[in-house]
Amino acid sequence: MKKHILILIITVLQNSLHAQELKKVYYQDGNQKLSGLITSNVGQNLPGVLILPAWKGIDNESKTAALELEKQGYIAFIADIYGDGNIPKDNTEAANISSKYKNDYKAYQHRIGLALDELIKAGAIPSKTAVIGYCFGGAGALEVARSDMDVSGVVCIHGSYAKSTDRQNKSISSKVLVEHAANDTSISKTDYDNLVVELNEGEADWQIITYANSAHTFTNPESNDFNPTMANRAWNHTLMFLKEVLK
Repeated sequence: MKKHILILIITVLQNSLHAQELKKVYYQDGNQKLSGLITSNVGQNLPGVLILPAWKGIDNESKTAALELEKQGYIAFIADIYGDGNIPKDNTEAANISSKYKNDYKAYQHRIGLALDELIKAGAIPSKTAVIGYCFGGAGALEVARSDMDVSGVVCIHGSYAKSTDRQNKSISSKVLVEHAANDTSISKTDYDNLVVELNEGEADWQIITYANSAHTFTNPESNDFNPTMANRAWNHTLMFLKEVLK
């Protein structure tokens, strides 16, 4: 009961703050209109963090993260990966469209690159940018590292680790933090082990933190998996990592 009341309070506060402080940013990928969100500290020449949302697109968790990052002195931009008219209405649609981008990883990398460009346009210092991603967005954060985009670090928050077996492991220059839920049934031991091999072969500066008693979406207050204690620890680990690579 207490957990449900806590979730309700958090949701109400989230919706109130989001309406006041995040601004829409419209950008394009060819004919596809994209609609991201930016914090109010635009143009202040600060370190920047790109947020890649989970499989249903921009959500309350990503909005809350953006507002909290602004308080920490970062310009935060939430990417729109799918584009106007393509936002999934339910889990089935979300699974279908997110799978499309996981399979066509170059298209995913391209959309992320466009969002990074918008973050820089908003005043983020080009040499001080990082990417964090949740779930589907966590997979995107790893794609940023794999494509060697010019960012200082990436944080994969309960994202998927797998990649096609025909893709070679390459050098990884950005620092990598992976926040792993101990009870995440969506991650196989093979995928976990392969990620470790990939990071080692890429000579990356990497760290994986495992959160006990935590299922897949343990950081999301709106999820049945929500674990407040571990979610708070994970967020503090994210902030510590960002401070190291950006400040």
